Amino acid sequence: MSDLYSELLVKKEKTAKDSIIKYGLITLTVLFVLAGLFVTPLLLIVAIVLGVVTYFVIPKTDLEFEYLFVNGEMDIDMVMAKTKRKRVKSINLSEADLMAPMKSHRLDYYNGNQKMKVLDYSSGNPEHNRYAIITRDGNEACKIIIEPDEALAKTMRNSAPSKVFLD
Repeated sequence: MSDLYSELLVKKEKTAKDSIIKYGLITLTVLFVLAGLFVTPLLLIVAIVLGVVTYFVIPKTDLEFEYLFVNGEMDIDMVMAKTKRKRVKSINLSEADLMAPMKSHRLDYYNGNQKMKVLDYSSGNPEHNRYAIITRDGNEACKIIIEPDEALAKTMRNSAPSKVFLD
């Protein structure tokens, strides 16, 4: 018996917020370094702290999501600045309520739930073909947004045909 296997890498599109955070932190760090050199050396301590914060925040503005689907299990990894990898979610399709395109009428019932936690692991572009997986995260309902290609979507459909809808 062959395994149902598919993988995909999706790059998150940069937003204005990401650019403001990235360049704002760099600018603030440079300003505090200059102020520390010319005004008072105590501001160099603030510049060092800002530099450390910048070092940890900037990679989170350059994200890619890797989907790995094997036999009904989907692992989602976040790749930061093409250097760091972190597993952000593992989903078992047999435990999910359903998976459908974001514009599908099948999600109407779930879209009305204001308390539902939403986790977006897609490019962020609403014009792309994005899907929602409705599952449980602990005790609460959770909507996970992904952006599979046609091959991954069909593999997921073959794994759980009663829960995955491609319409």
